[in-house]
Amino acid sequence: MHNGSVMLINLSAVLIIALVLGLVTARLRLSPIVGYLLAGIILGPQTPGFIADPRMAREFAEIGVILLMFGVGLHFKAKDLWAVRKIALPGAVGQIIVSIALSVLIVLPFGLDPGQGLFIGIAISVASTVVLVRMLTDNDVLSTSQGHAAVGWLLVEDIFTALVLVVLPSISGLMLGQSGSAGSLAESLALSASKIAALTVILFVFGKTLIPWLLTQVARTKSRELFTLTVLALALAIATGSAVLFGASMALGAFLAGMVMGQTKVSHQLAADVLPMKDAFAVLFFVSVGMLFDPGVILAEPYLLLGLLTLVLVAKPLTALVIVLALRYSIRTALTVAVGLAQIGEFSFILAEEALGLGLLSAEGQSLLIACAIFSITLNPLLFRTITPIERWLRSNERMWKIAGRSEYKGAEMNIEADSKLKEIAEGSGQKQLAVVVGYGPVGQTASRILREFGMETVVVDLNIDVVRHLSDSGQLAIYGDASRHDILEAAGILNARYLLVTMPDLLTRTGVIIAARELNPELRVFVRARYIQERAWLEEVGATDICTDEAESARGLARLLLREVGADEARIEKEMLIIQANFK
Repeated sequence: MHNGSVMLINLSAVLIIALVLGLVTARLRLSPIVGYLLAGIILGPQTPGFIADPRMAREFAEIGVILLMFGVGLHFKAKDLWAVRKIALPGAVGQIIVSIALSVLIVLPFGLDPGQGLFIGIAISVASTVVLVRMLTDNDVLSTSQGHAAVGWLLVEDIFTALVLVVLPSISGLMLGQSGSAGSLAESLALSASKIAALTVILFVFGKTLIPWLLTQVARTKSRELFTLTVLALALAIATGSAVLFGASMALGAFLAGMVMGQTKVSHQLAADVLPMKDAFAVLFFVSVGMLFDPGVILAEPYLLLGLLTLVLVAKPLTALVIVLALRYSIRTALTVAVGLAQIGEFSFILAEEALGLGLLSAEGQSLLIACAIFSITLNPLLFRTITPIERWLRSNERMWKIAGRSEYKGAEMNIEADSKLKEIAEGSGQKQLAVVVGYGPVGQTASRILREFGMETVVVDLNIDVVRHLSDSGQLAIYGDASRHDILEAAGILNARYLLVTMPDLLTRTGVIIAARELNPELRVFVRARYIQERAWLEEVGATDICTDEAESARGLARLLLREVGADEARIEKEMLIIQANFK
C-alpha cells in the first residue's frame, strides 16, 4: 500500500472516531475534548484494535499546536490583562507557586524525582483556554466582571507557559547533569533571552510594518483563498523560523506572530480564517495526546493519580478562592475563577511534550497528566453548576458568610453613603423619579445616561467594587451587592423607585432580581435585557414589564441598514420595522 493511502486511512480513522466520540461527549454536556482524548486512547498502541500511526498524528499535532498558539496570540490584548491586573497577576502567580510546591510534595513519596514533580506542577498549574472559555460562554458569564477576571487570570498563565517554553532547553542540561555549573546555565539563559528578545524586536518593529502591508495587499485582491493561504503561510513560517533561527519553541513563535497580526486592521478576518483550521488541527492534537496515554498507569499508580487529581480539583481551586477573597473581590467572582481553573488541558500537554522530548519528564508522568486532564475536563461542567448552590449555602451560614463575604462588607461603607442620599430623594417625593439600574456594563451605562438626561435620579447596583467606588467618587448613586437580595434592593431605594432596569446577560441572575423586586414593589415598571427571544415568555411570567432582546434588535438593525442600502424610503423602513417587531412578539 502506498504511503499516501496509509496516511489517508489513518487520517480518516482519526477524524471519524474523534467525531463520533466528540458528539457523544457533547450530548452528555461534557467538553468534546474528552471525546478527542478518548479517541486517541482507542487508536493508540496501548489498546486493542486498529492502531493509528502515532508519528503521523504527532506531525499533524505540531500544526495544531502552532495554530492553537497563533489563535491565542491573535486574541491576546495587553489592555485586557491590564484591566484585571489587580486580581489576575497576584492570583495566577500565587496559584502557580502553590501548585508547583504541592506537586513536588505529592510525587516524592511515589519515587518520582523533584524535577519531575516540578514539571508536573507547572503543567497542572495551567488551565485550558478552550475549556474555560467554553464554560464561561455556556453559563453566560464570559462578558461579566467575573468572566473577565477568569480570562485575565488565564492570560497570565499563558504568558507563564510561554516563558517556561523559552527556558526549558536551557535548564534541561543542568537538571540532567549535563551542564557543568550555574555559570554555564546563566550564560545559556542569557543567550536564549537575547535570541528571544531579537525575535520579539524583529516581529514587533519590522513585522508590525511589513506584515500589515502584505496582508493589505493580499486583501485588495479580494481572493479569500489567497488571504487564508497568506495567514497560514505566515503563521507556519514565523513559527518554524523562530525554532530554526532563534532557538525558540514553535509554540512561542506562533504566539508572537498572532500578537503582531492581531493588531492589524484585518484581525477579525484573520480570526475568521484561522479558527476553522485551528479547531480541525486541534482535534488531531488532542487525539495524538490520547495515543500517548497508557491506561495501565491508573492501575499502576492509583494513589499518585488520586493525589494529582486532588491537586487539580481541590487544592488548585481552593488556592484561587482564597486569593480572590483575600483581594476583596465578591464571592461570585471567587467561585467562578476557582471552578473555571479546576482543570488542565492543551497547554499542559504542550509543556509535557517539550519536557518529555528533553528527558525532563517520563512517559509515566505524561500519562498521569493526560489522566488528570480527562477526569478534570469531564467534571468541570458539573462543577460549574454548583456555583449558585454554594453561594446560597454560604449566604445562609452566618459564620461562613462573615469570612467569605468580606468584600460585601467592604462595599457596605459606600452603601451607607448612598443610603443618606436616597432618603433625601424619598423625603422629597414628587421632585425626581427614581430608577434602579442593575449592572453597569455598556447597556447599563447607556441606560443610566439617558435617564439622567431626562431628569431622573438613577442608582446603580453592581457586584464590581471598583465600578461602585468610581461611580460614588464621581457623585453618582451606586450600591455594591447582589441585586437578587431584598436588603440590597431596599438599600438601592426599590420601595420608592418607579423603574427597574436589569441589564445583566445571565438569565438566572435576571430572574432572581425581577422576582425579589416585584415582591418589594408590585407597582414597579421592570425593563429587562435578554439575549434570546425564547427567554421572553419566562421573563414576562416572573414580572418583566417589557423585554429588549439582543436577537430582535440585531434583526431590526440589520434590516434597517439593508433597506437604506437598497434605497427604501423612511415610510417603507418604518413599515418593515413594525412587521419585524410583530414577528418577534
